[in-house]
Amino acid sequence: MKDRLAELTASRTQADEDVAVTVDRDGFMESFFRRVEEVRGLIDKISYQVEEVRKMHSMILTAPNPDDSPKDQLDALTNHIKGNANVVRTKLKSMEQSMPKDDAVNRSSVDFRIQKTQHTVLSRKFVEVMTQYNETQVFFRERSKGRIRRQLEITGRVTTNEELEVMLESGNPSIFTSDIISDSQITRQALNEIESRHQDIMRLESSIRELHTMFMDMAMLVETQGDMVNNIENNVSNAAEYILRAKEETKKAVRYQKKSRRGAMGCQTYEVDKLLKQSQREVAWSQRQRLTISKKNSGTEKRMECGIVQFDWSSVMTSVADIGIVLC
Repeated sequence: MKDRLAELTASRTQADEDVAVTVDRDGFMESFFRRVEEVRGLIDKISYQVEEVRKMHSMILTAPNPDDSPKDQLDALTNHIKGNANVVRTKLKSMEQSMPKDDAVNRSSVDFRIQKTQHTVLSRKFVEVMTQYNETQVFFRERSKGRIRRQLEITGRVTTNEELEVMLESGNPSIFTSDIISDSQITRQALNEIESRHQDIMRLESSIRELHTMFMDMAMLVETQGDMVNNIENNVSNAAEYILRAKEETKKAVRYQKKSRRGAMGCQTYEVDKLLKQSQREVAWSQRQRLTISKKNSGTEKRMECGIVQFDWSSVMTSVADIGIVLC
């Protein structure tokens, strides 16, 4: 009788080894995640520039007669924000057009859900940043208008908000000087401040008009995207179901292996491998999305990368909790 102890021992050792299953990432998804990071970086840059604009506004408002240097810096920041915002808008539209058609077939695809969710998250973040920028501009306009009203009161001229708006919308700074000088002897310093604030408001309103169309376009896009980001828990549940199915299929494969090492084992191993890969993709994607959503609350940036899921064959047969998820 042939001694097969060494062969059986080697087979058992091989069966006990851990198997690492990597995410199946094609070239398109690699390119997609690079674009996601690029857009995210641009949005963060806009957010930083908006904060700088807020600081410049405070500097201009606190100066009695600000010189042209801060205003030139403010104009440069405004142009940078407008340029970056246009780039982000173009890239988001390009990402949307490159996604598969939103139908019943594609909705079951992990890659489609990843693309859809990331596009939605980026769009919402972009709209939030641009909303903050708009609020900053409106606040600066109101403060500048308040300074003009106070200077008018110094001359003894009391104006209503409606009258002041008419003056501002005229687009002619001299409307202040021609009327005021004939009514009172206003100081040259106060007169210069009124004209300066009026010019600030005119520049600001021009910037607001330029960004209005883009802002409304992106706001409508977010409005029509639905509740994709709010379905993360459902995706995690689906991933858990895939893992449970993989466990059952693995048990069957082990039983088949004991009965026969030919034929059926090859088919069963293929099915188990396919289920494990599918469950791994669901879990990695769900974890990636949780990191993206949690970033919004914590204020910390978390880098989105692909995942690697390691499965221990003996652990998979006993408990789902033994499956460790490691995000690179």
